[in-house]
Amino acid sequence: MTGYCMKCREHREMQAVEEVTLKNGRAATRGRCGECGTTMFRMGGTTVKG
Repeated sequence: MTGYCMKCREHREMQAVEEVTLKNGRAATRGRCGECGTTMFRMGGTTVKG
């Protein structure tokens, strides 16, 4: 799954992807940037494979 890394300022592949629920009840996806290791978020739920 890809997401936008704020540190690299590019779309990167996310590692260690997991679904999370925000405090307001909405679904989001959290992972780490494959290049720099920064935590990345993507709004909306997803089907995590693997």
